[in-house]
Amino acid sequence: MKKIAVLGAGSWGTALSIVLADNGHDVRLWTHRKEQADQINTTHKNEHYLEIMIPEKIRAFHDMKEAIQGVEVIVLVVPTKAIREVSQQLDKMLDTAPVIIHATKGIEPGTLKRVSQLIDEEMNRINYEDIVVLSGPSHAEEVGQRQPTTVTVASINEDNAKIAQNLFFNEVFRVYTSNDVIGLELGGALKNIIALGAGISDGLGYGDNAKAALITRGLAEITRLGTYLGANPLSFLGLPGVGDLIVTCTSVHSRNWRAGNLLGKGKNLQDVLEQMGMVVEGVRTAEAAYQFAQTENIDMPITFGIYDIIHHGKRPKDVVEQLMNRTKREEMDDLASLLKNRYAR
Repeated sequence: MKKIAVLGAGSWGTALSIVLADNGHDVRLWTHRKEQADQINTTHKNEHYLEIMIPEKIRAFHDMKEAIQGVEVIVLVVPTKAIREVSQQLDKMLDTAPVIIHATKGIEPGTLKRVSQLIDEEMNRINYEDIVVLSGPSHAEEVGQRQPTTVTVASINEDNAKIAQNLFFNEVFRVYTSNDVIGLELGGALKNIIALGAGISDGLGYGDNAKAALITRGLAEITRLGTYLGANPLSFLGLPGVGDLIVTCTSVHSRNWRAGNLLGKGKNLQDVLEQMGMVVEGVRTAEAAYQFAQTENIDMPITFGIYDIIHHGKRPKDVVEQLMNRTKREEMDDLASLLKNRYAR
């Protein structure tokens, strides 16, 4: 049994806490809202995020310093925009050097930095053992209900990846290991852009053909950018790429799909975000990917179209027309170019 603090009591943080508690660990769930901590400890529910009972042995905390005292592992599950601030707070409070496992799917606008890079920039290296990434096709709602789920954990240190694997692995939560930290983080972040697009497509009333094309060509864009940044292109054929795309682009559980669906039905972004009431990571990620791809001249037409919809108010149907009428191309040129660039380095 390990003493573990899960920082972030949203749907995903709550679901991962349940997995860890089921595996017999001492789990402390931190939230920055006192009323939420009180509700979890009193009713064993987190109703705004998940409509399930939370094991009584999970204790919720409002005081971060108290939550992390003496822990061996910290699971960081706060939104991307809060990563720097929370990391700064951790750096001042830690009395141990825990393994940090982050399960946040996003990248920072303006820098395109991955979450592990943000943590590393804000924390003194002596204050933590390692940063491990956890990602994959995993709706929190289904994880909380103990439905079969598979994810991947990645670290440049194989031993710490295996530590994370052992912490979470059980009969309904299967965990694979990888050393492709870049691919795992970028796959988990960039698929949210394509999920927005899938929701927009459904909101416009388009069918399965359109969605299949969007997912497939979206995967090409993810691989193109990911490979440019040093990821192994083969990672995107596994759980971090194809797997996460399927689950996020085809389900009403996906908040990015739901947000896109509302956009496709004609609502503006601000109204959509207010109606969602939760962070929609794809919005910030689209901004980050657009900025970087434009600067580095990386071909990402779907990402650019979705950026125009959410940030410039462009009509979704106009973007679809624009995408369908692009210059004719040979499909395999993409794959050949990716592999050439990857192995030429």
